[in-house]
Amino acid sequence: MKPIITASEYASESAGPRPPVLLDVRWQLGGPHGRPDYEAGHIPGAVFVDLDAELAGPAGSGGRHPLPDPAEFGAVMRRAGVFGDTPVVVYDGGQGWAAARAWWLLRWTGHDDVRVLDGGLAAWPGELQKETPAPAEGDFRPVPGALPLLDADGAAALADSGLLLDARAAERYRGDVEPIDRVGGHIPGAVSAPTSENTGDDGRFLAPEALAARFGELGADRAAEVGVYCGSGVSGAHEVLALAIAGIPAALYAGSWSEWSADESRPVATGSEPR
Repeated sequence: MKPIITASEYASESAGPRPPVLLDVRWQLGGPHGRPDYEAGHIPGAVFVDLDAELAGPAGSGGRHPLPDPAEFGAVMRRAGVFGDTPVVVYDGGQGWAAARAWWLLRWTGHDDVRVLDGGLAAWPGELQKETPAPAEGDFRPVPGALPLLDADGAAALADSGLLLDARAAERYRGDVEPIDRVGGHIPGAVSAPTSENTGDDGRFLAPEALAARFGELGADRAAEVGVYCGSGVSGAHEVLALAIAGIPAALYAGSWSEWSADESRPVATGSEPR
């Protein structure tokens, strides 16, 4: 099953005998909370999920957006009406990062049928609603481990043995600027692969063959394993999703640069070269 769905495909499925559960995960890094936008208008039937509070644990030594406690995440998904055997579609405001984070968490915890609405809310041609739905309680029970996950040591090892992609903007990879974390630069051996290059101007993912060519040029077609990290594990999930569209499995280093750079004992590389 492809991990993304078009707006027309979703509209058809939502009118069918097995409509997907729809989650609205609008979120912006450092921006206003997404709930007011959701209340102002959302795709009919969508349930709002808060990335900072419900798709991440408390910030700390594990980074700015560490993975949530699986039991708490499961409770959030059940309240949103997620069942283990029912399709789930996730969307955000169009950037795709937050939707990809929800997609990755659901897939990592064992849900087999999760897709991201390609292009987000902007791709939806229909009317929006303001009413907040009250879905029936779901039965989804998370079982973590269905997708590969890296810790800091695993990311360092993968940078040597395979291909570790840095999904942040190139200037943060180089260490020219670092607006958020303690220090700029990248994990030694990591290759720059900005998330922004996964999509076109309309926010929709490039075609699978174009993504396969992009990641192939970065070395994915020669690597035994591929891993991804970003600033705090959000845009990195978007890159894992792009790789999945291209048919390339990849592990996520969820702690990402916010965890790595907080530990002064870990090495930091700067400049445009991996090392």
